[in-house]
Amino acid sequence: MQHPSAQAPRVAFVTGGAQGLGLGISKHLLGLGWKVAMFDLDADAGEEALASLTDDERDRTLLLKGDVATEADIILAVQQCFDRFGRIDGLINNAGIADPHAPGIEDLEWDQWQRVINVNLGGVFLATKHATQHLRVTKGAIVNIASTRAFQSEANTESYAASKGGIVALTHALAVSLAGDVRVNAIAPGWIEVGDWQKKANKTEPNHSDTDKSQHPVSRVGTPKDIAQAVSFLLDPDMSGFMTGETMRIDGGMTHKMIYAE
Repeated sequence: MQHPSAQAPRVAFVTGGAQGLGLGISKHLLGLGWKVAMFDLDADAGEEALASLTDDERDRTLLLKGDVATEADIILAVQQCFDRFGRIDGLINNAGIADPHAPGIEDLEWDQWQRVINVNLGGVFLATKHATQHLRVTKGAIVNIASTRAFQSEANTESYAASKGGIVALTHALAVSLAGDVRVNAIAPGWIEVGDWQKKANKTEPNHSDTDKSQHPVSRVGTPKDIAQAVSFLLDPDMSGFMTGETMRIDGGMTHKMIYAE
């Protein structure tokens, strides 16, 4: 495979890229001049995402529909991305089942557990497996989206916490396996408000109380931009070239604050 020109616009493959945090990441990278393949299961969200872009951004965007937990979908999407853009420089493994709450452990069904693990953790494996051949050529980077739930929990979050903890471990394992070719890092977001980044049918306007804000030492809830800026940092070899295998916790300091029950 011929090494692509380092001068050409870089290409990102973003799973779950058409709404929520993934859309925030996709738009941020487009704003930096990247070409972006948005891979998403929700076709309506994808069409709305495209409609929200400028003409220039739309020309640099490829919308791909599929399930991150279905290997055939990933294989096809990665190939379509490469066929369209000729390279892949960054993989952002963002797709996931976002609701961390589930039935209690006695009532949690095996298929419920398995679906969360397959999407949130299995999807990272599948996308990485099939994008790596292209990332090796560009000396690219992978950014996995974990969660602070990998380090702390509420009740009845077993499948979500396990999947996000698995991403943290998979990140450092991949960093060692792909050493010298591909850097692999993760971000563990805390409370990021994405209600206003959903498709129209699900969109909500942020409404955070003083108590919500005061839980964070930075005195506010996070936004997709907070995470997207960290993604672009981790993708840039000039800024983070000595980082691999790390998980950046970006939560406004929330996990460092002691909370006492009253």
